[in-house]
Amino acid sequence: MINDYINKILSAIKENNLLDNDKFSFLQKKLKEESSNIDELIKSYSLIGQEEYAKIKSQVIGMPYKDLIDGNIDKEALRILPMNLASNYKMIIFNRIDDILEVGLVDPENFSAIEAVEFLAHKNNCSVKYYLISENAFNNAFKKAQNIEEEVGEALDYAKDKFEDLETNEESEDLEEIIKTAPVTKIVSVLLKHAVDGRASDIHIEPVGKNSVIRFRIDGALHKSIILPIYIHNALIARVKVMSNMKIDETRIPQDGRIRVNVKSQGAEKKIDLRVSTLPLLDYEKVVMRILSTPEKIPTFEDLGFMGAAKLKMEKAIIKPNGMLLVTGPTGSGKSFTLFTALNKINREAVNISTLEDPIEYSIEGVNQSQIRPEVDFTFATGLRSLLRQDPDVIMVGEIRDNETAELAIHAALTGHLVLSTLHTNNAVGAIPRLMDMKVEPFLLSSTLNLVLSQRLVRNICDNCKEEFILPEFLSKEMDQIIANLPEEAFYGNFKKGNKARFYHGTGCSRCGGTGYKGRSAIVEAFEMDNDLKDVINQKADMVKFESVLRKQGFISIAQDGIIKALNGVTTVEEVLSITREE
Repeated sequence: MINDYINKILSAIKENNLLDNDKFSFLQKKLKEESSNIDELIKSYSLIGQEEYAKIKSQVIGMPYKDLIDGNIDKEALRILPMNLASNYKMIIFNRIDDILEVGLVDPENFSAIEAVEFLAHKNNCSVKYYLISENAFNNAFKKAQNIEEEVGEALDYAKDKFEDLETNEESEDLEEIIKTAPVTKIVSVLLKHAVDGRASDIHIEPVGKNSVIRFRIDGALHKSIILPIYIHNALIARVKVMSNMKIDETRIPQDGRIRVNVKSQGAEKKIDLRVSTLPLLDYEKVVMRILSTPEKIPTFEDLGFMGAAKLKMEKAIIKPNGMLLVTGPTGSGKSFTLFTALNKINREAVNISTLEDPIEYSIEGVNQSQIRPEVDFTFATGLRSLLRQDPDVIMVGEIRDNETAELAIHAALTGHLVLSTLHTNNAVGAIPRLMDMKVEPFLLSSTLNLVLSQRLVRNICDNCKEEFILPEFLSKEMDQIIANLPEEAFYGNFKKGNKARFYHGTGCSRCGGTGYKGRSAIVEAFEMDNDLKDVINQKADMVKFESVLRKQGFISIAQDGIIKALNGVTTVEEVLSITREE
């Protein structure tokens, strides 16, 4: 039932033109069908930006709105409210003016939160002024309240003598006791939490001179997070080894492991898998942890950056009953996530999907996922033989690395299975000679390949600080040359062929950490197998002729797709060129 509050919210949305007619009708329909909380619906379907929606709510309930993302926050005031209360009630004390505490609330109807802050204010002889804030704003303020250096510093000071003893006596019998102590455990927990909060994909713990440096990889770029004294380094490495079931006394050879932990991030528990790798250096070891977290919302191809012709080709390829779909690109280009999205798209009760992965990066409910274990001779090739006896409809092979796996995958595609896999090549065209090098017969290739695509990841411009940017003349001419011969149907989004070219960049703000970028998207090139391409492959013609046929078909290269995204304001020209010129 739609109550008076929801009606007022809907009226305010309509008056402020925050949704088009289709989205507004969708929202009304969902409210009637599910009797859902309107706040949750708008958040889960990303119908309205969080700050815009908070402003609307403030009008309806009569509580003033406060922008805490770009606004000033008093760090001393943040410390008044204990972190556990702030996290549980999603409220923050962001300012203190004399005896008035200014409090931001995400949920103004949470009377337990109001009662708690009123009690705290009374103890401090203060009164309270309430403001409505968005959940993003709360998370931003909460991060500022939890300063990583302060949190780690407290633990470091607590057990400094023990850590220094470990540094000077590496054979210490107390090694295991030291790494199990609360300070070491807390430091590692704080690092994991801040990495997850900061959307990091990797954590690097490495010795640099007299320091142990921790860096996070965020949106593809490494950022220094904190510098610790070198005497803590061995304890950190040992703690990570214990968590990932490695041998803590083995420092001469590399080791691999895996950690599964619950991390409290932004007020909610998140299950995080970490793939851990150690590497012996001259005097110490280095650790890199890859953060593997299954997204809360299953992404669409459009969410990944697939648009226009590439999106249509991908959607067409994954519904075919048999054949092969290959995703190519270097390490870290998002190949596994693209296949994860494809499998989720076709995952249903009537389809038997089995995978062979090394490692299993994303868990998919309803899919039979197998971890490759070469040490017991469970390889991609031996696993693929077994899978073919498991009555599969769809098979995903993590990577085609050798002749045997390539041959088995091709034959599986020929015998009525849809096979998805990855290949390490610089571009889509490179997949053909690579498979031929693996002794795959040309006529088998032309008969089984449905789609080959290659992708890279580029950073997205931050929406909050995006502005139009005038390119230097020489760069503008280069852009014109890249897209000059593309047909009209190659363009998508807001930019159409013939429009005036406009480019954008981010100036840097608090939401993107001053980088001008937030998030990443794929830039893609893809080709489908047709009769002309089959003829070129069967004749074993060189790649020059192959590329010539592709151009006649209107093939869009990765660089061209990147520039079209730049014209649509998704990324910058500099970002596209830095990725594509590496080739």
